Amino acid sequence: MNRKPPIRIQKRLKVLRHDSSGTRILFSHQQSKNIYKILRFNIYSANMKNISKNAIIGYPAGIITGITYGLNPLFGVPLMKEGAAIESILFFRYAIAVLFLGGFLLLSRQSFKISWKQAGVLLILGLLYTSSSVFLFEAYNYIASGLATTIIFLYPVLVAIIMVFLRVVPSWPVWLSIILTFVGVVIMTQSDSTQTINPIGVILSLGSALVYALFIVIINRSKIISNISNSLLTFYALTVGAIIFLGKITLSDIHITTGLTGNMAWLNLVGLAILPTVVSTATLAIATRNIGATKASVLGVFEPVTAILIGTVVFGEALTTNIIVGILLSIAAITFMIAKTKR
Repeated sequence: MNRKPPIRIQKRLKVLRHDSSGTRILFSHQQSKNIYKILRFNIYSANMKNISKNAIIGYPAGIITGITYGLNPLFGVPLMKEGAAIESILFFRYAIAVLFLGGFLLLSRQSFKISWKQAGVLLILGLLYTSSSVFLFEAYNYIASGLATTIIFLYPVLVAIIMVFLRVVPSWPVWLSIILTFVGVVIMTQSDSTQTINPIGVILSLGSALVYALFIVIINRSKIISNISNSLLTFYALTVGAIIFLGKITLSDIHITTGLTGNMAWLNLVGLAILPTVVSTATLAIATRNIGATKASVLGVFEPVTAILIGTVVFGEALTTNIIVGILLSIAAITFMIAKTKR
C-alpha cells in the first residue's frame, strides 16, 4: 500500500510551475507523491554514503589503535629489564613523539595556535594520558605484561557507563559486544596452575583503564577541541606528558639515562614513541570522531590480543587455555558489533 506523504511535506510539494501558456498550475497529487519518494531516496542515499565513509575511516583506525597500543610491552619491558626508570622511559617516549609530531606539523604547515579554553582541555587530556601510561608501566612490575595490557581493555565498559551518564545510550549490539568482551577479559585474567595474579598489578591496570576511558570520552564529547586536528591534539597531549616526566626527574634523584645504553635501547625508545604513542593516539582520535567513543573503545580488543601474543612469543609468558578462550570470545564480539552496526 502506498503511503501518503505527511501533510507538512504535501504542502511544500505544491510548488507552482508555468505551462507553455504562462498559466500557473499546482503539481498534481501523484506528482507530489513521486517527488516525495525521490526526496526520501536522495536523503537515504546521502545518509548511507556518510555512514559508509565514517565506518571505512573509523573501524580501521580503531583496529590500528588497538594493535599499536598493544605493542607497549614489546618496547617497554626490555628497557625496564635493563634498569631504566619508568620516568625516564616515559619522558623519552613522549619527547621523541613530540619532536616527530612537531616536525610533521611544520612540514604540513599546520598552525600551532590554540585558544586558552582549548589549552585547558588539552592539559586535562595530557594529564589523563600520562596517568594511563604510568599506571600501565607500574603494573608491569607486578603482573605479566600481556596480562596487564589485557586488563586495561576493560575501559570499553567504563566508556559505555560514562556515556550513559552523558545520556548517550549504546545500541543493543554494542552492549552485547561490551558484555562479551568483558567476559572474555575476565576469563583471560583468571589464575590457574601456570600463573598467579598479583592484586596490586590488577588495581594499577584498572586505574590505567579508567583514566584512558575518560581520555576517550573527552575527545568525543568536547566541542571546544572539535576543530583541532588529530595531529595537533596528539602533539599537545604528549607535550604535557613530556613536561610532567621531565619535572619529576628533575625533582628526584633519578639519573635520566640510567639503563639506556646501546643502540637497542634507543631503538626501543623510538619504537615506543612512534607506534604505541603517536600512531595509537592519532588513530584513536580519528576512530572516536568517526564511529563514536563506545565503538572505538570496543575495537581496542586488538590491544590485549597483540600484547598477549608478544608476551608469549617474545618474553616466554604463559599462554593458558583461559587466555585463548578469552581472545576468541572477544574477537567474536567485535566481529558481531561491526556486522550489526552501520556507523
